[in-house]
Amino acid sequence: MAGNAEQPAPGVAGQEQERKARCGRRGAARVWEDTEPQTKKPKSCEAGEPRGKPPKRKIVLLMAYSGKGYHGMQRNVGSSQFKTIEDDLVSALVQAGCIPESHGENMKKMSFQRCARTDKGVSAAGQVVSLKVRLIDDILAKINSHLPSHIRILGLKRVTGGFNSKKKCDSRTYLYMLPTFAFAHRDRDVQDETYRLSPETLQQVNQLLARYKGTHNFHNFTSQKWPWEPSAQRYILDMFCEAPFERDTMEFAVIKVTGQSFMTHQIRKMVGLVVAIVKGYASEDVLERSWGEAKVDVPKAPGLGLVLERVHFERYNRRYGNDGLHEPLDWVQEEAEVTAFKEQHIYPTIINTERQERSMAQWLSTLPMHDFGATAQAAAGPGAKVPSPQEGDGHSD
Repeated sequence: MAGNAEQPAPGVAGQEQERKARCGRRGAARVWEDTEPQTKKPKSCEAGEPRGKPPKRKIVLLMAYSGKGYHGMQRNVGSSQFKTIEDDLVSALVQAGCIPESHGENMKKMSFQRCARTDKGVSAAGQVVSLKVRLIDDILAKINSHLPSHIRILGLKRVTGGFNSKKKCDSRTYLYMLPTFAFAHRDRDVQDETYRLSPETLQQVNQLLARYKGTHNFHNFTSQKWPWEPSAQRYILDMFCEAPFERDTMEFAVIKVTGQSFMTHQIRKMVGLVVAIVKGYASEDVLERSWGEAKVDVPKAPGLGLVLERVHFERYNRRYGNDGLHEPLDWVQEEAEVTAFKEQHIYPTIINTERQERSMAQWLSTLPMHDFGATAQAAAGPGAKVPSPQEGDGHSD
């Protein structure tokens, strides 16, 4: 009868059930591993990152700013004594919700890199920075809403993940705006606002500026650089002075220079030496001697008129600009905004500051004190020790 069916011994039944349970657990584990592989924790869930935020992407920002009142572009984290352009930029990025606050304290976390490090008081019409941000809606409007009017983000473009604005930049174009009385002969008043640049003098200026084109040793055009250092060699693609124009009864001219890279004060000294030659304080042969090994006293023009005009990414554009995924970094569509910013913020600041502080006139009055035939010993001062090639300071860009 069914009620009298033989039942397995309790010990045997327990062993069979345990074996099936073990197989079931192993089978379940194998099924789970095959059908639901464990995924990597999303970066948005990292420490300090709220859930639900847009993912971060590598981009570049086109910046324009008036540098007056700032101690250059580069931020000095932990130091509030000297305000920089990047201080205001990072603050705006945090407030707009593009980067977490912790990334504002450590800029390496957002892979931040500026294309050019402008010095104290120097402006820019086409600075480019690369970084990772959250691509929020209306991102440019939100960033600009937290920036002062003399700092604007004019454009944004997606770039490749490994893009570095400094390393990918082929060349940089700067402009230097100055009153044309700087080119008046030294016999005239140093601030003769009635002076107008003649076509002959403009031609002389451009002949001198053109001599900078090519590769030269610019150790005399910066500080702490020795002639035998490879980094003293710089390549200039073009340099010229545009036709003069009048603003508020004063005549100005704009010098433009394009080069692969520049050292500290290099452009200001390039302009300063040409001004000294045109005014009659130095002979033209000083230009050639300045590229030699001997130390030459090269005057440094004021920083007020220096502006970063544009940065160039020719090689990047050739490789990625037409790949269907990325845009070329040429900023053609933003050109009108760049021009408007220069007219509204940069040029008026240079003109008004020159009128109030007379920086060019004061600098011109110091040119007679320069000794353009000075040797390294004379420039160092009486009794000073002139280092030998083996005693270089190891400075590098």
